[in-house]
Amino acid sequence: MASPSSSRPTSPRRSRPQHHPSISSRLKQSYAPGSSPQEEPHFPPFDGPADSLPSPLNPLNSNQRTYPVENNPKSPPSNNTPLRPRHWRNYSTITHVCSQPEGEPCEHGTWSPQIRSTSPSSISSTPDEDTGHSYGGRYASGQSIVGGVNRALGDAIGNTVFGDGRFFGGGSADRDGKNGKEQDSQLSAQWADEDRYLVYYFPFLQWISQYRWAFFKGDLVAALTMASFYIPMSLSLASNLGHIPPINGLYSFVFNPFIYGLLGSCPQMVVGPEAAGSLLLGTVVKTSIEVGHSGDEDGAMNARIAGVVTGMAGAVILVAGLTRLGFLDSVLSRPFLRGFISAIGFVILVDQLIPEMGLIHLAKHVGGVSHGSSLDKIIFLVENVEHAHGLTCAVAFGSFAVIMVCREVKRRLQPRMPSVAYVPDRFIVVVLSAILTWKFSWHKQGLEILGNVRSSTGSAFPFRFPFIPDHMHHVREAMSTSFLIALLGFFESSVAAKSLGGGEGKKGDGLHGMSLSANRELVALGVANVIGGCFMALPAFGGYGRSKVNASTGGRTPMSSILLSVITIICILFLLPYFYYLPVHPHLIPLLITSPPLMDNPQKSVLSSMISVVAYSLIEEAPHDILFFLHIRAFPELFLMSLIFLSTFFYSLALGIALGIGLSLLSVIRHATKPRIQILGKVPGTQDQFENAEASPERLEFVEGCLIVKIPEPLTFANTGDLKGRLRRLELYGTTTAHPALPRVRAPEHNSNIIFDIHGVTSLDGSGTMVLTEIVDSYISRGVRVFFCRCPKEESQVWKLFEKSGIMDQCGGKRHFVKSVEEALRMAEMESLSEFFERNPAEGGA
Repeated sequence: MASPSSSRPTSPRRSRPQHHPSISSRLKQSYAPGSSPQEEPHFPPFDGPADSLPSPLNPLNSNQRTYPVENNPKSPPSNNTPLRPRHWRNYSTITHVCSQPEGEPCEHGTWSPQIRSTSPSSISSTPDEDTGHSYGGRYASGQSIVGGVNRALGDAIGNTVFGDGRFFGGGSADRDGKNGKEQDSQLSAQWADEDRYLVYYFPFLQWISQYRWAFFKGDLVAALTMASFYIPMSLSLASNLGHIPPINGLYSFVFNPFIYGLLGSCPQMVVGPEAAGSLLLGTVVKTSIEVGHSGDEDGAMNARIAGVVTGMAGAVILVAGLTRLGFLDSVLSRPFLRGFISAIGFVILVDQLIPEMGLIHLAKHVGGVSHGSSLDKIIFLVENVEHAHGLTCAVAFGSFAVIMVCREVKRRLQPRMPSVAYVPDRFIVVVLSAILTWKFSWHKQGLEILGNVRSSTGSAFPFRFPFIPDHMHHVREAMSTSFLIALLGFFESSVAAKSLGGGEGKKGDGLHGMSLSANRELVALGVANVIGGCFMALPAFGGYGRSKVNASTGGRTPMSSILLSVITIICILFLLPYFYYLPVHPHLIPLLITSPPLMDNPQKSVLSSMISVVAYSLIEEAPHDILFFLHIRAFPELFLMSLIFLSTFFYSLALGIALGIGLSLLSVIRHATKPRIQILGKVPGTQDQFENAEASPERLEFVEGCLIVKIPEPLTFANTGDLKGRLRRLELYGTTTAHPALPRVRAPEHNSNIIFDIHGVTSLDGSGTMVLTEIVDSYISRGVRVFFCRCPKEESQVWKLFEKSGIMDQCGGKRHFVKSVEEALRMAEMESLSEFFERNPAEGGA
């Protein structure tokens, strides 16, 4: 029957195989849609026998049936064309990845077959004309970077990763050759794909092409809101937790958000310093002070140490990104993170009580308090509460109360009044405290003010490369801490990025095509922190709270991060003098203690209260997690959380970190090395249904004379160490949980046939193969028949290892490798009967 479409030639009714569709599938042809119906290739219906249909393993040869194509305007200029649609023809047109000349034998194999060019012109071309569109990709013979990738991966994968060359208007759909004329050459197509290659690794090129002025208002408001919140916070993080000059905290908002805006794959995430990273950096600075490499008042040297720590953390995370270790965010368990973050919050809260009560100088002259544990500091506070400075306590605790009240009010009002999120409450507290200090001369009553904030070198943006020989002793001190800063920072960034997504927006009015990538995130964060380390900034990573503020106040694109950097630069160059009267800790009354003249040490009362708010937010989520684990009776997780918290509280943060990481890694290793083999039982009333007998032994039937063992996982060196012992327990007791000291339960005759269900063994390494070979040898030497069922395909790596290792020959050849457990049982019964009649010929004759 003729086709109803006028755009396709008609053809008479022909006989078809029953399974052949009446309309050819356009699935693979959809890679190359024509710009009009007339440009779509036409393949006449097939009238041959079913066994002559093309297939990947049986491509059509040149001597096969041909058909006339004179009615197809897009056909090549020949009278007859082989019956081979374009997507089948490419299965047989294979280019090897190695350098062996075409047509020569090759032992390297091939990649999966791929379709060819995306243009209809290539669809109609003959194989001889397709020299530039071979199996290996559109640029199989090209010399460009993208050509090499497409040559190795094929167009389907190469174009998925690097695009189809349509970027910034280049390489349009006219590449198919409209009006019989090619519009783009192969070289221009290579350049277009190389542009997409750059776009993938430099997301700035992707989102800037979509940027509209409609985004700018929201990005600017979000940047101003974040600046009002986090610029004062960064001053406090640097001085109170990092023990470095406060201006170095601002550098973290100058360089890191800008660089992440260019390289990051999450449009709405904003990077900046965090309390945990700043505190860990401060421990390195304090350790350096203790060993004599620096001093409390040596701001320049402390800033250099901070640059080394930040640079090393950035280098660690950059190397992890380049080596594609983006899965590392799954290493640390939730209990470890909750216990560690809660411990950090508690440590910060206790640390800030000393400057908030005006006891910082007294603590320096009491042995072991400044660098002691949280317990030591609590004891010190209780013993010296009468020496607290009243005005400092009033300013600090009053600021804390105001911020907490505003925080709670905003939380309750925001569902009904979303605009309340724009209120910069913390910035208002900072400004009001500075105005009140200036108005009422609090700095003359013992309340120290911030004074002039400047770089320790005198330059606005001092540059010092952190990895120089003079800093090697700092590198050794900071190695483990920098690794932990990198790991925690990446984990928090990963959580924030996954929650925010690719920036499309709830209504689809944001950026499009911004795919998240853990490895690109590592690279972006690593580069940002390496450059931040060159300017002695605090470590900066993506923060969930800060990023949510950005998204909720109108930020849609990375431009909000870039604007935040610009605002911070303006603040450093022009606005820092207005922080002159910001209250800091007081000069203590000389009668209380005899001490050297006080330096301009920015241990701030107002900013300490802001840090205390952050510490409280770190702790407040712990009760929810504790109650959840109690409800599900997850006592190991509760033990891990408690151990980390208590070791940090009673001893040090370093010990809590070491214990937490050590126990987490031990848990991962224990989980990975534990074999998960199962003994199977038959479900009554069924022929081929088997289930785990250890889960519900009372409702399953055990097959007499057979032990059916399921191996549901790949076998590697990690999980085969105890495989023999667990199999031995199954033979003796029928379960892997029985204690080895118990007497035998299963009789030996029940283990005369061993059937291994290896459907889950998707991979096998050399160590696992050796252990499995020894197990099979042991069974065969004892006269036990061994069968394998639900095996991988013969082309698989597992099957080849069975052949090469001799396991297949030891078992009795391929006939002992069957498709199902039921088939293995039948074969075991047949072989048992055969052996019985061989031993008892009289019984067979009867």
